[in-house]
Amino acid sequence: MIQVTFWVLAVVAVAGALLCVTRKNPVMSALSLVMTLFALAGIFVILDAHFIAVMQVIVYAGAIMVLFLFVIMLLNAGRPGTAGDIRGPAGKITALLLGGGLAIELFALRRLLPPESFRLPEGVVAQMTSEKGAVAVIAEPLFRAYLVPFEITSLLLLAAVVGAVVLAKRRL
Repeated sequence: MIQVTFWVLAVVAVAGALLCVTRKNPVMSALSLVMTLFALAGIFVILDAHFIAVMQVIVYAGAIMVLFLFVIMLLNAGRPGTAGDIRGPAGKITALLLGGGLAIELFALRRLLPPESFRLPEGVVAQMTSEKGAVAVIAEPLFRAYLVPFEITSLLLLAAVVGAVVLAKRRL
């Protein structure tokens, strides 16, 4: 039953991701991304990562997507008749080449790295969670080893919002 649920959620996540990058309407694209994020949260629940699943829903599907929709509405990008980003045969060939390159990279990684290299020994996560708690297990590496990337990500999001406001002001 768990495998069936996993495969259903995986198909929903991949379909949502494909819809996200193929829709011309940015509002529909953002809603497809929300569908993908909820499916990923379901996969985290299957993996017994309940805290990460809740954070996925609250932070990404909640706060970040509200921010995305706010920027889309601020820029009035959801109006009908907007052209897509991929124009003409050159844009489609470029998209096909980039997608093929990504597929080749993923295939090469799958061949070079065995699946065992991505797994922790059995029971390590449960032991760490029982000793420190679920939040501490995630927060400690996030704010120690990954503090700089975490802060850079927050600055990039801030720059994106400021850029959207500047672009919206310029049109008025």
